[in-house]
Amino acid sequence: MTEPPLSTEQKALRLNLDAAKYGTVAEIGAGQEVARWFFRVGRAAGTIAKTISAYDMAISDAIYGRSDRYVSRMRLEAMLKYEFDLLLQRLGPSRGGGCTFFAFAATVATRTPRHEDGGHGWMGVRFQTQPGGEPSQVMIHVTTQDRERVHQQEALGIMGVNLIYGGFFLHQDPAALIRSLLDELSAERIGVDLIKFLGPAFVGVDHRLMSLQLVEQGLSHSAMFTVEGEVVQASEVLYKKPVLVERGRFRPITKLTLDMLESSQEQFLAEPEVAGQQPVVLLEMTLSTLAGEHGISHEDFLARVDTLRVLGKTVVISNYGRYFRLVEYLRRYTDNAIGIVGGIPSLRQISDAKFYDDLEGGILESAGRLFKRNVRLYVYPYKDPSSGEVVTMETLELPPNLRHLHAYLVENRCLVPIRRYDPAALGIDADVAFEKMRAGDPTWEAMVPAAVVELIRRERLFGWRPGETSSPVGAKSGTGDHG
Repeated sequence: MTEPPLSTEQKALRLNLDAAKYGTVAEIGAGQEVARWFFRVGRAAGTIAKTISAYDMAISDAIYGRSDRYVSRMRLEAMLKYEFDLLLQRLGPSRGGGCTFFAFAATVATRTPRHEDGGHGWMGVRFQTQPGGEPSQVMIHVTTQDRERVHQQEALGIMGVNLIYGGFFLHQDPAALIRSLLDELSAERIGVDLIKFLGPAFVGVDHRLMSLQLVEQGLSHSAMFTVEGEVVQASEVLYKKPVLVERGRFRPITKLTLDMLESSQEQFLAEPEVAGQQPVVLLEMTLSTLAGEHGISHEDFLARVDTLRVLGKTVVISNYGRYFRLVEYLRRYTDNAIGIVGGIPSLRQISDAKFYDDLEGGILESAGRLFKRNVRLYVYPYKDPSSGEVVTMETLELPPNLRHLHAYLVENRCLVPIRRYDPAALGIDADVAFEKMRAGDPTWEAMVPAAVVELIRRERLFGWRPGETSSPVGAKSGTGDHG
């Protein structure tokens, strides 16, 4: 039976009573809530070498160096390096043989009446796992949702203690460390949308899997990483840029899926409000498309990501089941044009009123939230596998009660048909390609981009084996939009 997690008070006290752990707590913004926990539980002299709160910008710059942005990863890294190096310089000769030093730092901006979108900030801990050893480091970007500043401060204080404790006692299990960040908190109060592990305690950590953990464990609704596998904040990539996004399972990505993206991108670039700009192109997977009978397979997840990386694509993982939730996520970072790539199956799903029974405005509310402020859905044709009929946006049969709404969305170019497409790609089905790959039938290779075929064969992704018929590792193939 799993033991319940320690309380914040128990964690702070355990650290205070451990004579081998000694360090600095530096906090800018939201008070000194992390340091307060150690003083509150008593025996803080056993843990705290110094606390500091350099609120004045001139003072902060004098200590940590000039910065254009004070609530930033750059500022956090400067704080961690300065405070940890200062500890080694001043206390290393006298205490370094028996202490594992640490420096905790936070730079945050709480939610205020002028900034109603919520607070955010950076937290990190640099720590040794053995006396005199090279330090390791965990950095996180947090978002706060409490309306009252005092409650935001409280949440930040608890998470800071969780982070220090996790660094020392849970570094051997990064997934458990991530899970522990919400001890005595909830995702409704505070979230973590980026985490970065560095140093000898985290050799071999795959940050793509750590991003998946953030979404799986409810600390974040989404995570993004680049072609290089680098975890990034959405704001760093999307800020004020036009965005084109395709949602799918990508197991594997097929020539049809790629043709959908390339054809819609061609039309997106021709839109007057996009012309002359370089849009951000995203491929998005939801948790529901990753899950199989036994949950989410990390091996299967990485296989999908690797096949998208070889095509040079930025990947988003999210738990946004509905398309309008995805658009609302993108709208936090850009007021530019947004294009969504979809097929007839996607349009049918969006048009199914039963998915919106919980919304007061039903399907009308969902359409309003999806298509407001320059959002378009580019619709790719679909070939019926039984009849061979090609269904387009114009020939799609709709229930009578949806025809006027459909006509309105077409008239206002919220729904846009994809005009140029590869007829040969229409017959490709990702499920069929996957099953042929599993069965060792080489005809699957004609359905998948050549670079992806080469990677799958070389790395034996998705459990592929030449001529092997056993079921591959990972989630069970499901239904979806062309693949």
